[in-house]
Amino acid sequence: MPATTVVVVTWRGAAHVTACLDGLAAQTRPHRTIVVDNASDDGTARLLAEHPSRPEVLRLPRNGGYAGGIAAALSRVDTEFVAWLNDDAVPEPGWLAALEDAAGPRVAAVASRLTYVGGRVQSVGVGLTPDGHGRDLTEGVPFGFCGGAALLRTAALRAVGGVPADFFCYYEDTDTAWRLRLAGWEIVTAPDAVVRHEHGASTHPGSARFHRWNERNRLLMLLRCAPALVALRELARFAAITAALPLRTILRRQVPDAANFRVALRCRVLADVAVRLPAALRARRDVGRRSVVRRGVLWRRWAAG
Repeated sequence: MPATTVVVVTWRGAAHVTACLDGLAAQTRPHRTIVVDNASDDGTARLLAEHPSRPEVLRLPRNGGYAGGIAAALSRVDTEFVAWLNDDAVPEPGWLAALEDAAGPRVAAVASRLTYVGGRVQSVGVGLTPDGHGRDLTEGVPFGFCGGAALLRTAALRAVGGVPADFFCYYEDTDTAWRLRLAGWEIVTAPDAVVRHEHGASTHPGSARFHRWNERNRLLMLLRCAPALVALRELARFAAITAALPLRTILRRQVPDAANFRVALRCRVLADVAVRLPAALRARRDVGRRSVVRRGVLWRRWAAG
């Protein structure tokens, strides 16, 4: 029996999902593969059906995003570990073996070494900034893992509440890392678990949708997992900057030319957070009941000063 189920989430991945599956087929460790197809309409379904590795396919009726896809597959996982893998990521043959070998008894998640197509390191894990953003680390010990390619202990993931499907995409990995660390688990990097990653092939970093998901999910993650004062401070700061932007425009002061400084987008983020606030506070109570480490202890240790 394999120790790991690899879950690949795809949406309109016809241009790159075959390379991902080829990389999985070349792994030196046995594994089960589940591909979650987020209602693709570009021929992805045909490529999955024709691939020689014959992956199991879970086709969803609508696009649930990366977080929704991982959450949908989790109920089908019956192995000790579950690996998350982007459809635009191509693992080296020893990737899975390196991840499994690094998963000691107190380790709940193992980060991969993600590289860009040219070979430059993209991520060996995720760190925390003083304002609660997750940031990719290229060296050092990580707080969390990049969800583009990582191994998680299935029982630990389920015990801390699974995957926040409502996030759609972005910060579902850092939110999960928060909850695992609060529950007393360790997270490490396997430097030899190398994956070549196109990064953002489906979500286009810098786009309005990217910034909306990023800003919304960061605030929801903090409300769910961070110390209360940190979460409230960052929510208030986001609202204050949003309110100040029109005045800066009137006074002809410089406003950054990025989608996340558009007032309409920021107002939509605040509306999204308001709608999801009751669920976030319920999740916060659940996280607190499962925690063996204080939120403030983690924050002081891991948030970069």
